[in-house]
Amino acid sequence: MSEYRINQITNQAGTAGPQVAGITTFSSSSGLVMPSGTTEYRGGRGRGLFGGGITPSNQNLTDYITIATTGNALDFGDLNYARAVRDAACSSSTRGVFGGGYIIGTGDSNAIDYITISSTGNAFDFGDLIGGTYRDIGKVCNSTRGIWGGGQHANGSITTNIIQYVTMSTLGSASDFGDLTIDRHDTCGVQSPIRGVFSGWRTKTPTTTNTNILDYITITTLGNALDFGDMIAIGEVSASNSNTIRGLFGGGSSNSINTISYITIASLGDALDFGDLNNLVREGSSTSNSTRGVFAGGSTPTPTPALLNVIDYVTIMSTGNATDFGDLTLARRALAGCSDAHGGLGD
Repeated sequence: MSEYRINQITNQAGTAGPQVAGITTFSSSSGLVMPSGTTEYRGGRGRGLFGGGITPSNQNLTDYITIATTGNALDFGDLNYARAVRDAACSSSTRGVFGGGYIIGTGDSNAIDYITISSTGNAFDFGDLIGGTYRDIGKVCNSTRGIWGGGQHANGSITTNIIQYVTMSTLGSASDFGDLTIDRHDTCGVQSPIRGVFSGWRTKTPTTTNTNILDYITITTLGNALDFGDMIAIGEVSASNSNTIRGLFGGGSSNSINTISYITIASLGDALDFGDLNNLVREGSSTSNSTRGVFAGGSTPTPTPALLNVIDYVTIMSTGNATDFGDLTLARRALAGCSDAHGGLGD
């Protein structure tokens, strides 16, 4: 293959480069394929979304950021169903898919809705989760599949080990994928294009027990999860993000913590300490591109909790404490994050 450099383009005499002004045409002696489709589907990726949550009332708003920059989030549109989604959003390079959740005053939700990441606007109905209604579920995804694992239903009285999936480019209800190694709720997931890893906090079957389990699946196949290793402590995390190499877990679920831990997705082993968030956080959310992990929202510790609108970020391939990114449009907890450039997409 020939190397093509811009400094090799000259005028016919070879004395100067091209001067481009006004309408410019180009002809080729071989083939030339121009971009097609609307402009919103062309250009760079790297948009992060944060949708849903509670304030404590149910929220359906969705914010967006450009992950490679810093600054405050902007309004994107609304989810189809206002609810606490608890970081359960899958995404491809074009579509974000929000699954399950909890509706204050109503109960558990099995709804799945979706948005087109590159444009702004409201979400549409996608389908339903299987096996009843679910909340506090974890997610992993690649460019094709969105996968949810674990969670609880019957208004939080029963935990499940079910793993279920959708093909994000189509519409329809979820299908069975396999089972986690143990049932649990408040699961969080990280992914490469090949492997998804689920953390988790508490099982309620047959008795309530805290756990530090990490288990993994191969995203492109069906089957049960296998043991990966352990979290750095028994307990909970509320938000997770990844590039193709590392997965990060941060914050807490029922308790507010500032710990960030990490794993190397391609290998098996226990999580290691990464650094700290800028606040003690429970029920926050997260998203990423290939370089940055971004954590957003949540609430501060009891007995006088305050909702957070803060957005923090870290450089995934380093270790250290988080840096301020900006603010959400509305302080809230139990929201869900996704992006068009996360580790499951391979770039």
